[in-house]
Amino acid sequence: MVDNRYATALVIACVLSIIATVYLSVAVGTQHWYQYISPPVYGEANATELHVLQEEFMHGEFDEKTYSDSLFRLNGTVGLWWRCLQVPIEPHWYKEPDPKMVMDCVSFTLTQQFTPKYKEPGNHNSGEDMIRTYLWRCQFLLPLVSLGLVVLAGIIGFCACLCHSLAPTLGIGVLHLLAGLCTLATVCCFLAGMDLLHRVSMLPDRVDASLGWSLYLALISSPLHMMAAALLVWAARSHSQNYYRMTAYRVA
Repeated sequence: MVDNRYATALVIACVLSIIATVYLSVAVGTQHWYQYISPPVYGEANATELHVLQEEFMHGEFDEKTYSDSLFRLNGTVGLWWRCLQVPIEPHWYKEPDPKMVMDCVSFTLTQQFTPKYKEPGNHNSGEDMIRTYLWRCQFLLPLVSLGLVVLAGIIGFCACLCHSLAPTLGIGVLHLLAGLCTLATVCCFLAGMDLLHRVSMLPDRVDASLGWSLYLALISSPLHMMAAALLVWAARSHSQNYYRMTAYRVA
């Protein structure tokens, strides 16, 4: 028989875990982690240059400098698995005061995720930048680890429910704590990587950068997983202590 306090804590922990997992899944699958706001374009010459950047971004060979320049100049957004540009629909859009824009996106392939970063983006002779390379790899691997830990915790919890046992609750709480830490580390790696990129790649004039809502979703999911972990650990510890007290009382 489970005390009502423990049952309530477990239910709240499950709800928090589900919300956090949904938030993290949406964050991983969307591109709005970081976004650039570029100045408007005037003149056919600038429009032609931006069209070339767009074509290289969409169909050219994968190169960090090429896609970074396109993101800077064309209101780009970047996520863990996607990079996108806002491109106009009309061919003579630069003549219109408020042209209609659409989002064109390209995904990072698994091979591209493991491509090394260089000290000078685009210059393969400048030497590999180990810090940026491993920050980039961590930022897409850690959220997968986090989701894997939550799935494992869910499987263990389901089996515990079938067995009517609270024994694995402490382990499930530890898994949620590790998941929250992995998510937090993902956000830190991403922000550190973007900061280092901006140090080696100068932003064009009048280009503003800001954090996107996908990053905030990931940031919110981390404390939610940790709160779920705290409730699970509390329920496990308290139930264990009460069980030993009741056992000692019966023996006495």
